[in-house]
This record gives sequence, C-alpha cells and structure tokens, in this order.
Amino acid sequence: MRVDLCVFSGLKIYPGHGKKLVKVDGKTFHFVNAKCAKLHLAKRNPRKVNWTVLYRRKHKKGLTEEISKKRSRRTTKFQRAITGASLNDILAKRNQKPEVRQAQREQAIRAAKEKQKAKVIQKKVQKVNYQKEE
Repeated sequence: MRVDLCVFSGLKIYPGHGKKLVKVDGKTFHFVNAKCAKLHLAKRNPRKVNWTVLYRRKHKKGLTEEISKKRSRRTTKFQRAITGASLNDILAKRNQKPEVRQAQREQAIRAAKEKQKAKVIQKKVQKVNYQKEE
C-alpha cells in the first residue's frame, strides 16, 4: 500500500482518496481533499494556515518526543587579575581585617583632602598675586 503526502497540508493520502492536479508544465500535485486544493490554487501559504503540518512544525506544536530540556552549563568561578592590581594583591586585600581596611581608607581620604586644600590655597595665592600686579 502506497501512502502519499498532501502537497499543501502534509497529511497522509491513502489509496482511493484525494485529488491530483497536473499543471501545464507537467508538475503534479496531490491533495488530501478539495479544501487543500482550493487553498493551494488561491496561493495560500501553508505555513500561515493553522491546521497544516508546516504550520505546526514552524510554531513547534506537538513535539512530545523532545520534552527533555537543554542542559545549561554550570558557570565555573575563575579569578583573574584586574588592570593595575595583580591577583596576589587582590587576594591579600580580601584577607585583610576590616579595621585595617577602614584605617587605610581613612588615610587615603585624609591625603586627598589635604591635597585639595593645598590646591585651594595655591589658587588663592595666585589670585592675590594677580590682583597686586594690576
């Protein structure tokens, strides 16, 4: 028993069923029923007709065999050096006690404030000198 497939819907056509259309150029089309033949002649796209096999394949309908999800890889942690700091420096800083880190932070802030004050004083001196020249 030979079973054909419908050109439009993709359904099986058993012997004694369906419709065959032969165009002028010699191409043959097998349709399961008149509905498929009419839609084909109206130049409907089977991928846009909901009940066709092509539509179901395109929109991933009824794929019961492939239920298993794709496994995602676990991300592995990897430590690298950052520009301006080697990996050893980073690890040493991480292992420091919080009090030591706090003291370093305060010292850095103090130094930055002193630098800013020096800059402001320098500007005032320049302004005074500029006014004297005039």
